[in-house]
Amino acid sequence: SFDCVQWSLLPPATKEMVAQAEQLRGRFQGDPSFEYEYTEINAEGAERLIEDGKEPTIKEEARLVATIEQIDRAVGIVPRGAFVKTPLGSVRENRNFEGLSLTEAKRLSSYFHFSEPVNLKNKTLLEKADLDPSTDFLDSLEHDIPEGSWTVQLEKGGTVVVLRSLLWLGLTFYHVPMTKQYGYIYFGTGEKNLDLPFML
Repeated sequence: SFDCVQWSLLPPATKEMVAQAEQLRGRFQGDPSFEYEYTEINAEGAERLIEDGKEPTIKEEARLVATIEQIDRAVGIVPRGAFVKTPLGSVRENRNFEGLSLTEAKRLSSYFHFSEPVNLKNKTLLEKADLDPSTDFLDSLEHDIPEGSWTVQLEKGGTVVVLRSLLWLGLTFYHVPMTKQYGYIYFGTGEKNLDLPFML
């Protein structure tokens, strides 16, 4: 939006957009039509683009779309049990979800990445035996690398659990225990905290 009254949807992210955006450093300019010079980022990649007849630039709009995709994939989370996997393999919102208990809500193992699982496929059969296939079909936050990349805090006298990502500074997730209320929002610069392993 240019005037905060009329809004339009962003185009879907492609793998190429995400790969190009990962090479950019620095803050956003605030102008969707601003073009980043690809030659400043990667000279070899720019030469290949020129040979293929493509412009060696990246628009800020494409960078924004790719950054949103990266954030959703890396730190978009849901509480355990909020979604269920049916026997046919489809994922649906769990109508019976009444929230986590306060004890469960304080543990990282009670929250999952809401994206295609990666670490779950690497678990042994013995580790998978303790999991419920209808609710434990996503990757848990407790196994995120580097360890310690999430903070868990209680707010409002212990009535709201707040998780914050140290990898994408500005990402805040909340859950009100014993209710269906949960969600996350990102207020950040759009820059990944690459110094996190040295900060822990």
